[in-house]
Amino acid sequence: MTPRTPADLQHYITAHGITAEVVFPAQETPTVPAAAAAMGCEPDQIIKSVLFLVEDGTSSGRRPVLVIACGTARIDYKALAAHFGVSRKKVRLAPPHVVLETLGYPAGGVPPFGHITPVPVLMDEAVTRQAVVYGGGGDDRSLMRLTVDELRRVTRAAAVAVSEENGLPL
Repeated sequence: MTPRTPADLQHYITAHGITAEVVFPAQETPTVPAAAAAMGCEPDQIIKSVLFLVEDGTSSGRRPVLVIACGTARIDYKALAAHFGVSRKKVRLAPPHVVLETLGYPAGGVPPFGHITPVPVLMDEAVTRQAVVYGGGGDDRSLMRLTVDELRRVTRAAAVAVSEENGLPL
C-alpha cells in the first residue's frame, strides 16, 4: 500500500471545509519537545493520534479505535479498557503495518482525521484544555495546526480521561 501524504491530508482538509493548516517546520521534529520548539508552543499542544485494537468478544475480533492525547502523556491502557468494559489484556497498541493498512498514514505522522477507514475516536480530556494544537500532518516531517474546537467538530471524538495528565495511576 502506498502511504497517504501531507498533500492527501491537505486535500481532505480543503474538500471538507476544515479550518486547519498543514505546516512543514524548518527544524526536525522527532520528539514532542523538538516539535514544540519548532512550532513555538507548549509541549502539551503537540498531540498524538494512536491506534489501538480493542478485543470486544465478537466474532470480528479486534476493532480499531483512535485515541488523541497530548504528546507528553502516557495513555493508560487500564482506563481505555475500562471505557470499553473489557480487561486490560483486551487492549493492544496497533502495530505499524496495521496503522498503515487501517488509516492510510504511517505511524509517526498519523493525523487525527482523513483516514482511509473511518474509526471511532476518543480524545483524552487533557487535550480539551488546549486552545490550539499541532497533530500529525501525514508524515514525520509535517504537522497540522488547528483549534481543539475544530478538532472535536471534525472527529466527533468523545472526551475521556485516559492519560496520566488526568491523574490516573500508571
